[in-house]
Amino acid sequence: MDGAVSGYQGRMARPIWSGTISFGLVNVPVKAYSAVRDHAVHFHQLEKDTGARIRYEKVSATSGEPVPKEEIEQGYEVSKGHYVVVDAEELDDLRPHTTKTIDISDFVELAAIDPIYYDHTYWLGADESGTKAYQLLHAAMEDAQRVGIGTVVMRNKQYLAAVRPLKGALAMSTMHFADEIAPVSKVDGVPSGRSKPAPKELRLASQIIDALTSDWDPAQYHDSYTEQLRDLIAAKAKGKDVTVEAEEEEPGAKVIDLMEALEASVKAQRAGGRRAPSRRSVKAKRTKAKKAAKPTAGGKKASAGGTGAGGTARRRSSA
Repeated sequence: MDGAVSGYQGRMARPIWSGTISFGLVNVPVKAYSAVRDHAVHFHQLEKDTGARIRYEKVSATSGEPVPKEEIEQGYEVSKGHYVVVDAEELDDLRPHTTKTIDISDFVELAAIDPIYYDHTYWLGADESGTKAYQLLHAAMEDAQRVGIGTVVMRNKQYLAAVRPLKGALAMSTMHFADEIAPVSKVDGVPSGRSKPAPKELRLASQIIDALTSDWDPAQYHDSYTEQLRDLIAAKAKGKDVTVEAEEEEPGAKVIDLMEALEASVKAQRAGGRRAPSRRSVKAKRTKAKKAAKPTAGGKKASAGGTGAGGTARRRSSA
């Protein structure tokens, strides 16, 4: 698939941060590269008929007039319609400045960290002068089966971070602080632990789990919606008339009895194994009647994710 439609350009990764991992009196120079990429399809808003790009302006909620950047200040809403204003100088004084150090304060077991705490992961590459120290830290952490926990400041924001050996390299995952995790006690519909399932129900549920147990292979899971959407965009970009076949609805009588559902699930697993994920079919045929893209206000054709002349739409901002 064409790179513009697939979303991946194959460019060499660029470091977004460089500094040192500090633990004890040892410093390991590293560079951080994003380990995750977004494969979502991003659309631009266009004006019908002209294909002109839509742009947004910051306007006053009172007058409806555009407000220049130098006239905008930051306000925290303490009650409905009432704000505490904090000026840029005050924010700069409080904001943590980007540091060049990942300060490791503790080494903990990886299994002790619940995945709910992880946010974004970065690969850490060794600086030319620190290859030996990098390899030493990697080997020591892998041997001890420990994860380094510390803090780092990137882009003027402080993060809790976990540094760990992964796939022959060091990886750093930014983490949520404890007060950022919503307590499960605040969630409606979570049953109390006092009630226990019936032994037969538990046995049947365990059989279903056993039947579906396999080794973790992330490559077998696909974002089928995004793949089909890219197929659709690629076909339309080539001037093809596209038909998307709807999924066949599965017959699904409402099962009220839990035992019936469990027994039916076990029988289905014994008879047919795993159920393949459903996928809509995208059929395309070349046509002269449809245009691949609408012309922009400047006379050029806009690609599926391309640019065009700027139309204007206003987004109201709070006063």
